Amino acid sequence: MAKKNVTQLTVGPITTNCWIYQLDEKEAAIIDPGDEADVIISKLEKLSLAPKFILLTHGHFDHIAALPELAAAFKTRNPQTGDPKIAIHRLDAQYLGPEAQKAHSISIKAATGSSSFFGDFGSNLPPPDIILEEGTAVGPFTVIHLPGHTPGSCAFWDKEEGVLFTGDTLFESGYGRTDLPGGNEEQLIASLRRLFSMDANIEVYPGHGNATTIGRERE
Repeated sequence: MAKKNVTQLTVGPITTNCWIYQLDEKEAAIIDPGDEADVIISKLEKLSLAPKFILLTHGHFDHIAALPELAAAFKTRNPQTGDPKIAIHRLDAQYLGPEAQKAHSISIKAATGSSSFFGDFGSNLPPPDIILEEGTAVGPFTVIHLPGHTPGSCAFWDKEEGVLFTGDTLFESGYGRTDLPGGNEEQLIASLRRLFSMDANIEVYPGHGNATTIGRERE
């Protein structure tokens, strides 16, 4: 079992999991702040934690909607460090709007091939501070690129703790849909096979629903 504290918040109309992952006595990583920034901020204050990272498993609106308020609430408190650092995979950075493209020279056409169902939502979102790729190290995590649900879907793996945040790629008794713009069923199946090759005891914290393990889902 994981040694670090993992706090689950279910937010927004699509009941998205926002995870607060304690990094040390003072700091945490927020994974997928999908909505209800006030609830997330209140929980951080109760836990006496400040966000070091905001990690996005992918760019769909129900996983990023609280970003503007969280950035406004915390980045102004840390002007020297710029924390919390917002991180998203290169192929999903376009969901954060035109400023992401400008800041990191990202081609939106390369990421989606067409306008996105979620495209207009990104116009008011802060750009990412960190662009992720396969194998990127961010805090205690290694990034695993898992395309299929979106081109830039990824998981955050804390190998030392045996913890994996899978977003909408793998759920308890289910997996992500591929019928939205950028979805690809063949890629998603390959991503699931990759996850199922990992250690059975890894704890899985998905974008929706209950926590599970690799072994349970592989069965």
